[in-house]
Amino acid sequence: QVQLVESGGGLVQAGGSLTLSCAASGFTFKDYAMSWYRQAPGKERELVAAITNAGGSTNYADSVKGRFTISRDNAKNTVYLQMNSLKPEDTAVYYCNAQAFGFLRKYDYWGQGTQVTVSS
Repeated sequence: QVQLVESGGGLVQAGGSLTLSCAASGFTFKDYAMSWYRQAPGKERELVAAITNAGGSTNYADSVKGRFTISRDNAKNTVYLQMNSLKPEDTAVYYCNAQAFGFLRKYDYWGQGTQVTVSS
């Protein structure tokens, strides 16, 4: 059974930091690219950061570049999102995503989300 379990969300003041974790199970973690998405109330879900399966390449939304860092530990089947200099506009539910492509098939898994609230 595939599971992605996010943790580490919470309430923080503007300028503060949080680290989100996503623990994966039920699939071969090292074969999947991992991403963090977020969705604020009334807005569409957006990509925040992504990392390749071996961790050699990362990509960030312009709004978080220089403030957020995505990383992964394939030995622990976990992906992280270190968030620094948080702003009220970072308030959203953050979701972990795992993605891989097989022959004529896309594998796409989502976590349940963790709430991040940044107060001004």
